[in-house]
Amino acid sequence: MSVAIITGSAGLIGSEAVTYFANQGMDIVGIDNDMRRYFFGDEASTQWNRQRLESEVRQYKHYEVDIRDREAIERIFAHYGNHIRLVIHTAAQPSHDWAAREPITDFSVNATGTLYLLEATRRYAPAAVFIFLSTNKVYGDTPNRLPLVEYELRWEIDSSHPYANGISEDMPIDQSLHSLFGASKLAADVLVQEYGRYFGMYTACFRGGCLTGPNHAGVQLHGFLAYLMRCTMTGTPYTVFGYKGKQVRDNIHSADLIRAFDAFFRKPRIAEVYNIGGGRASNCSILEAIQLCESITGKPLTWRYSDNNRIGDHMWWISNLGRFQEHYPEWRVQYTIPDILQEIFEANRDRWC
Repeated sequence: MSVAIITGSAGLIGSEAVTYFANQGMDIVGIDNDMRRYFFGDEASTQWNRQRLESEVRQYKHYEVDIRDREAIERIFAHYGNHIRLVIHTAAQPSHDWAAREPITDFSVNATGTLYLLEATRRYAPAAVFIFLSTNKVYGDTPNRLPLVEYELRWEIDSSHPYANGISEDMPIDQSLHSLFGASKLAADVLVQEYGRYFGMYTACFRGGCLTGPNHAGVQLHGFLAYLMRCTMTGTPYTVFGYKGKQVRDNIHSADLIRAFDAFFRKPRIAEVYNIGGGRASNCSILEAIQLCESITGKPLTWRYSDNNRIGDHMWWISNLGRFQEHYPEWRVQYTIPDILQEIFEANRDRWC
């Protein structure tokens, strides 16, 4: 028996991982207590996705457990022990704005919860591969110091800059404004690295940009493309926060990200860090994304502009995928922004409309 433990298993990335690794023949242990509903309200609940997994994935076992419940986490890991070959940790509080409302909750989920999972892995399954879904917010607002050029619909980096092909892992993490969310995720990120280096465990931090896909329960505070498409489809007013709507994000489809996880799982390394996202193949500004959503749906989006950008928000982020592709040259981004938005539209037409 080969077991994969997946936290946040009913969320976007977690559910994609459940299906993928179940299809690889692994038994899946999902840990998810639908805390996204607590963070963002009923419309963000992932209960529907949990029910889908339980009905469709035969070898899926769900535990409605809070990752901050150390005793419950220990019991799960002790039960499966050395059968655990893979731990994918995606459970998190994912919003800048929400973190400022309840900083202690944010830190306990993102940092303390990660520590409990690392320690349980070390005690009961030390040979397992531990994959942590980190964030590019560990770099704080340092990307906003880059020399940017303004175009009609987007900000873009100066073509002569070393980061013209995307931001790499050598960007400093100190002396910047992270937001409390970025700080709690950075604490977890460093812990994951340290457990790798100090205890010789196979760990990786995947510092994601925008993660997206058809199963994303997008809301205003989290889930850029899914929420934008939902607003366009349903006629819900949308607010653009700051930077003239020209802020750029690379977006990676959940399926592309899970293939990257699988590549690392098959050839693991110790204490690795990777910037991961759509890179140059899959990125857009908010204004560009609005145009695409309107084109796909055939509907105009009702939106307004606020001069106040979100604290710590990036004006421009495109991930340099070179380090990961150097280690795993067979992996490539397969989904573009139009592909992603079309799939979100098709998958949610009945549910949202």
